[in-house]
This record gives sequence, structure tokens and C-alpha cells, in this order.
Amino acid sequence: MAYSVLIVDDDSAIKESVEEYLKLMHYTVKSASSADEALDLLSGFKADVVLTDIMMQGMDGLELTRKIKNTDGVDVIVMTGYSADYSYEEAIQAGASDFIFKPFRFEELDLRIRRVLREAEYKKERNALLKELEKLAITDALTQLYNSRQFFSQIKTEIKRYKRYSRPLSLLILDIDFFKSYNDTWGHLEGDKVLMKIGHTINSCMRSMDTAYRYGGEEFAIILPETRLKKACVVGARIKDNISSQTFEPEPGRKVKVTVSIGATELAEGEDFSSFIRRADKALYKSKETGRNKLTYFEPSS
Repeated sequence: MAYSVLIVDDDSAIKESVEEYLKLMHYTVKSASSADEALDLLSGFKADVVLTDIMMQGMDGLELTRKIKNTDGVDVIVMTGYSADYSYEEAIQAGASDFIFKPFRFEELDLRIRRVLREAEYKKERNALLKELEKLAITDALTQLYNSRQFFSQIKTEIKRYKRYSRPLSLLILDIDFFKSYNDTWGHLEGDKVLMKIGHTINSCMRSMDTAYRYGGEEFAIILPETRLKKACVVGARIKDNISSQTFEPEPGRKVKVTVSIGATELAEGEDFSSFIRRADKALYKSKETGRNKLTYFEPSS
């Protein structure tokens, strides 16, 4: 992989000699004579490392470093002559990744650049791992929807937002009809296929502002911010109809339909999350009691 370096120095002799050496070391190199020119170049040139002198006309190297550190993924190495005017601590506080005194040996500069690049790659890998771990902590592995832990966290957040901005909030809770019987008949592996497919269907039927969760074994929940109950029922009906139109084949030649029952409600003024969920659950069980494969809604006052 070819890394990119931007050299910033108003001493043309140093700038040109460093540029020539780094090109020989197979870096992609650009150079600038001032901080302002460097910032212009960075708008179109993706540098991995910026190598900047401190003392320049106009904006100095430390101020340039501060501005660059607002750009994600760019490391800065500060160069300076032997001087008591600037210290390593000042450079690091400004956001530099390293500090090198002039005159320096080119081999030392190359080693410092390589060390900064290694550390940058390590940080990227670590951040990617942390993001993956965060995702795993809030995601149901089977359906790829959010898990119940995230559901309770998010619904509390949405209720706080409702209280602050007085925007409507609705909730759908879905349960797969006769899912225990399906598992007992065809086995848990086939049951898992149903769960995965339903998770995918729910995800494809939602709007961008909605979030879906695997709420329990065969139960799912959808939080619909800024949504009145009537609109939530439209979303729920679309999910129900999409699921009932699909065909599963738990064994060759055997076609099976799966349906869901749904409860829907809207948050009432001053209500907490537990009574909000309880009312959606009551609506769900009403759907179960009155025939299944249907959606029942309860008004906030129910």
C-alpha cells in the first residue's frame, strides 16, 4: 500500500530534498510552501501524514496542526530547528503525532513516518473492533435486528424526546402465530429460518426513522418516532401482509405459510415506558384471541 505524505515548509531546499527522498522510498508526495497552501491541497489530496515545519510566514505549523487534527485519519509530524521556542509537549498538545529536530537524517525521518503509520493502522483496527463489539452488544445475531436490551434503552430515549418536543410516538409488537408448533413439527433450524426471514421482512418494510428489535423468542417490536397511531397501523399492516404472502419450505415439496399477530398503540401524555409497552402487549393478545394474522390497536386512553 502506497502511503501519502504532504510536506509543508517555506524553506524550498529542505522541502525539495525531503520530497525527493520520500518519493524514492515509494511514498506519494505533495508539498506546500505555507499553511494556507497546505490546507488548500488537503481539500483534494488525502494525506496519511503531514510533515510540517513550525516556523513559517503567516500561520505557523502548530496552528496548522490544530486545524488538520479536525480532519479524520491524518497524522502530523512537526519539524523544527534546535530552539527553545517550541517544545515536544507543545507539539503534542497541538495534536501532532511526533516531533523531529532539524537537521535530521532521512533514515530517521522515514522511521518516524513508518512508526506513525503503524500506530494509525493499529488505531483503525482497534476502533473497527470496538465498533463491531458495540454492534454485537446491541444486535440479535440471528435476525440482525436490535436486541431487547437495546429496545428498552431506545424506548426510554424516545419517551424523553417525546416529553421534550411533544412529538408523537407509536409502538408495534409482533408475535409469530403458532411458532412453537412450527418448531416442534419442523425443528429449530427451520424455525430459525423463519425468524431470519421475518427479521429481514420487517427491516424492508420500515421507514428510515423506525427501528426494529427482536423483543423475545418469537416476538418483535418496532418503535416509530414522530408517528401517530393511524400511520403506525399502516406500517404494521404492510409488515403483516408481506409476511403472510411468503412461503416457507421446511422440507422438499412441503409449502408452509407463516403469519403474525400485531398490537399497536401510541404513547399517552405523561406515560412511562412500562405502561406504554403493556398496552401494546394487550393489543397483541387481543389479535391472538380474535383469530390471529391480524392487527389490533389500542388508543392511548385504552
